[in-house]
Amino acid sequence: MIGKSTLHILNGQAMYNFFKKTNFLEQELMVPFNEAMCYGNTCDDVFSDEFIEIRAKVHHVTPAQYNEITLKPLQPLFSEKFTHIALWFDADMFCQINILTILAWLDQAEHLDAIDLNIVGDQFEPVSHFTLKAKGYYAIFKQVLIDKTMPENIYPEPLKKGIEQYLNYLKKDSDLLKYIQKHQDVAEEELMVALLKKFKDYGLGDTQYYEIIRSHRQKSL
Repeated sequence: MIGKSTLHILNGQAMYNFFKKTNFLEQELMVPFNEAMCYGNTCDDVFSDEFIEIRAKVHHVTPAQYNEITLKPLQPLFSEKFTHIALWFDADMFCQINILTILAWLDQAEHLDAIDLNIVGDQFEPVSHFTLKAKGYYAIFKQVLIDKTMPENIYPEPLKKGIEQYLNYLKKDSDLLKYIQKHQDVAEEELMVALLKKFKDYGLGDTQYYEIIRSHRQKSL
């Protein structure tokens, strides 16, 4: 389907730019979700004023800047009804928690139609596909991001894995924090690059790794 009956939500600006450049999904309506929901605090009222305040602090921007970067591109989602929604995200933890956030909002908005979830690889090529409904994901969002507990039943499998990683990656005995602890003497930038390569499954960026390294090293002093 072409036009406003379908909305494609993409994980971030890089994927959006790539799809535009390669004319993938040509003539289709695409929007990027520019967030990193796996890092920092949030609240259970997705995309509310409180949510904006909290997430702006996490990203060290003003609420107005957060609106411009994250919410403005999503305006079609907020202002129009679509019969078909397709999500395009990587399999890593970063993307899976972003997916959960979008599904939670769609659940709150009572989007009843089937949703296509496309998991993409390193070059943004589709590698797997799932069909699901939004119902139930708001409860999972609250359980995971607010209560920090593991839900019993999660579909699909990449989301389940991403949630497991999210709930464990900042624990003292996680592979990530043990690696940082083991490399106390390595310069920040060098360690950040090593983490990007070693922990690809997390999908975190340099900004998040710098903050994790700094906060962990301060605790160790």
